[in-house]
Amino acid sequence: MNDISHSWTPQDALVALMFAVSASDEALRTAELIRIETLVNHLPVFGNYDPDRITTVTQTVLDLFTDEDGLDALFGLVRDNLPEKLWETAYAFCCDVAVSDGKLGQGELRMLEAIRDELTIDRLHAAAIEWGARVRHLTV
Repeated sequence: MNDISHSWTPQDALVALMFAVSASDEALRTAELIRIETLVNHLPVFGNYDPDRITTVTQTVLDLFTDEDGLDALFGLVRDNLPEKLWETAYAFCCDVAVSDGKLGQGELRMLEAIRDELTIDRLHAAAIEWGARVRHLTV
């Protein structure tokens, strides 16, 4: 695990959390994967990120999810590689991914709660982030 930790970038940690939300309901929906790709391709935090790394990062997340302590290991990697100033950003990205397919299942809700707790997102800030994600993905 230490080798993985030292090879991850902050952007890898962001991708890993977004993918973890998508995979948390055991259904990788196209809308969620497209949302991750769109965020990676268009947001400044990913400006110097090599999108070819996504495959390696997502495979790591899938491998961790098969381990009993995999979620704890994932959060360890995130804490080791994601600066605290990006924790709310990470939560916002995760919320966007979770609502992007118009469905919010129990697995996704539990994963968002775990991420919120792990990244110590203030409850008021979390509510604002969640509201923003919800209204951005409303349909007519």
